[in-house]
Amino acid sequence: MEFETIIGLEVHAQLLTRSKMFCGCSADYVGAEPNTHVCPVCLGLPGALPVINRQAVRYTIMTGLALNCQIPAYSKFDRKNYMYPDLMKGYQISQYDLPLCVNGYLEYEHDGVRKRVGIRRVHLEEDTAKLVHANDGGVGYSLVDVNRAGVPLIEIVTEPDLRSPEEARAFLMALRQVLRYLGVSTANMEEGAFRCDANISQRTRDGSIIGPKVEIKNMNSFRSVERALAYEVERQRAALQRGEQLIQETRGWLEDQGMTVSQRTKEYAEDYRYFPEPDLPPLFLTEAEVAEIRAAMPELPLARWERFQAEYGLSPQESALLTEEREVADFFEACLQGDRQRAKAVANWITGPLFALMRERGLSLSGLGIRPEQLRQLVTLVENGTINALTAKDVLEAVCATGKDPETIVAEQGLAQVSDVAQLRAVVQSVLEQNPKAVADYRRGKSAALGFLLGQVMKALGGRANPAVARELLEEALQAPVD
Repeated sequence: MEFETIIGLEVHAQLLTRSKMFCGCSADYVGAEPNTHVCPVCLGLPGALPVINRQAVRYTIMTGLALNCQIPAYSKFDRKNYMYPDLMKGYQISQYDLPLCVNGYLEYEHDGVRKRVGIRRVHLEEDTAKLVHANDGGVGYSLVDVNRAGVPLIEIVTEPDLRSPEEARAFLMALRQVLRYLGVSTANMEEGAFRCDANISQRTRDGSIIGPKVEIKNMNSFRSVERALAYEVERQRAALQRGEQLIQETRGWLEDQGMTVSQRTKEYAEDYRYFPEPDLPPLFLTEAEVAEIRAAMPELPLARWERFQAEYGLSPQESALLTEEREVADFFEACLQGDRQRAKAVANWITGPLFALMRERGLSLSGLGIRPEQLRQLVTLVENGTINALTAKDVLEAVCATGKDPETIVAEQGLAQVSDVAQLRAVVQSVLEQNPKAVADYRRGKSAALGFLLGQVMKALGGRANPAVARELLEEALQAPVD
């Protein structure tokens, strides 16, 4: 039997607001002492009343617009009722039948192919508390940290348009990129700010067998999502081929064992006994309000990726590297200052030496402290021959370490490139005299010897020799008749 995999995702992303969704407590809880960012509202104490966070609503609409959703004029909050230790009130304030954003899609590039995944809805809710599991002398127990409870959370529900674990991973990465461009979420999976549940089923190509939908939870990285889905594809197909009856259930991913395990039967909407939240007013949105939010939105990743190719003549790969993070794309264009002729050179410096520095030091671009005008100045120094590319990399590190401009560093350290022919000719002659074997190798047709000799000239001048002039003088001396 030939099966087709059907995957839909439910993605939760915490919003970057200063306060929580329905109270004034700080939403910046990461690293804080347990139960220090709490109040009667997020503790669910009797009589405490919620108040809607305006910025969270705005961020949700921004997300919906970026995902090409319709923004209904009327929306409301609902109570989702279930009992679990991390749910302080015994219910979660969420949205059910009238969410803020509906019927959208996300387009993105994957392996050179344009993909489109439908977005069923984007709704706004509050996050739950966090359970901390511990063990004391063989006795297991759980503690509740309420700091996270009430942090604004959006849930993005896709249509079942994904057909493989690899597609699901690529979609999630594209979605995270959009959220970061908008500035509405850090979307850091390792901090729990970006979480994903997946619904997966199998059907035969002819439609004769349609397997039940299985939900997978506890996936905390893009790699985990792909691995869990790949495992579930094989498990479900093998069961169906054996004629076994699969059930609609929720399964948890065990990262260390590389497998999913059954947790419970899948809930349905009616199990949550949704009803309108009586303590919050409905939301009425005018076309003018939505238009104002749309006008303030930044250029999105896919559009910027396409523009960098068309406007600056960059390759798809170069454009992808530069537009992966909005901070890098902004830095690139700030370096250019409208000078398109330098696009290739600036792109090479950012994706080469600058990215290498970021990896070495474990810093973001802003963390390096290098300003766009400083990189532009460095590129200018290389282009006009003041310094060579090798010296420029050392200057870049010095800029990062001291904050000084490249021109200042070059002047203070005497790093200007040596292009004087007489001076270089004397160094070339000395290098040839000291390396007779390399000279003989070159004259016997071993062209690699020239690179070695050029390296010796550069070494003799502390890397400051003009490589083009030095190479020309070397070739001239090596091709001269031997006495």
